[in-house]
Amino acid sequence: MKIHEKYIKRCIDIAKNGLGHTRPNPMVGCVIVHENNIIGEGFTSPYGGNHAEVNAIHSVQDPKLLEEATLYVTLEPCSHFGKTPPCSDLIIKSQIPKVVIGTIDTHSKVAGKGIEKLKAAGCNVTVGVLENECQEHHKRFFTFHNKQRPYIILKWAQALDGYLAPETQNKQEPVWITNTFSRQIVHKWRTEEHAILVGTKTVIKDNPKLTVRDWKGQNPIRIVLDRTGKLPKNLGVFNNKSKTIVISSSENTNVLNSEFTQTEFIAWEDNTHIAKQICELLHKQDIQSVIIEGGAQTLQTFINEGLWDEARVFTGNVLFEKGIEAPKIHGTLVSQQHILQDSLNIYRND
Repeated sequence: MKIHEKYIKRCIDIAKNGLGHTRPNPMVGCVIVHENNIIGEGFTSPYGGNHAEVNAIHSVQDPKLLEEATLYVTLEPCSHFGKTPPCSDLIIKSQIPKVVIGTIDTHSKVAGKGIEKLKAAGCNVTVGVLENECQEHHKRFFTFHNKQRPYIILKWAQALDGYLAPETQNKQEPVWITNTFSRQIVHKWRTEEHAILVGTKTVIKDNPKLTVRDWKGQNPIRIVLDRTGKLPKNLGVFNNKSKTIVISSSENTNVLNSEFTQTEFIAWEDNTHIAKQICELLHKQDIQSVIIEGGAQTLQTFINEGLWDEARVFTGNVLFEKGIEAPKIHGTLVSQQHILQDSLNIYRND
């Protein structure tokens, strides 16, 4: 492995420590190397705290070594004032002579300005090391700013015969298809994303709480589709465990712990561009990523409009024989694994 790639890979690895905690900032990783030894590391602190470069520079025990060191970072250092001063200014002030960057920050506030500032100060700057891997790592941040919508993950579990649920349910609760370990993975995913979205039928049939219970971490914001405002307010999605945003054309605002979003949804009548409208609304709410967990109609709507980035599909070791059919999806299979008798396929929308 080339030496630059080795250290950028390390940057990506440590940056993942910030997953789910840094937004709206990207989860950046930074490594400082002196004579082939790592002398400092850092990743982005929760929003309002230090950026990765600052944490890495401050972790170096002998600051004089910085004058002969190389700083590696997954994303172009910022050049503007936000909650914290520009990272490029601190790099220059620390007299670090070489900077290796995984990928340019395409956000309009940066977009090459950090690189220009470093070069103007005499830094030797290398850009584009493991660029694809760094762009993949920053996929939520880039999607939100470049596509003006959240990064969208579709998730569902289906039976061996391709059904999401049996034809009838005796109780208002989820019908489990997968095993305990698969469900634990889903709860881990919830801690990593900004929001979780479900449709009206799923809320009525399953009465989910959409919180994190089988993993330690923060609850996502709950997004509930309720166009006509018919959901009873005693359901689990309206408990006080997490913020809930209701997308509806109803003016009923008496929802406990919820931010009720007034919208006309004029396209719902002829069933066109629903997903696009939802994406635009979530972007205005600064939602950077969302897991869509059902139901079948909601999932298929996003698939049909091409508004999805990943699909995470479990197949459990059960048969329903008849019921609600799973969504039909076309994408590139990027990974496949088994969790005991369950299988998990992950698809990418090309």
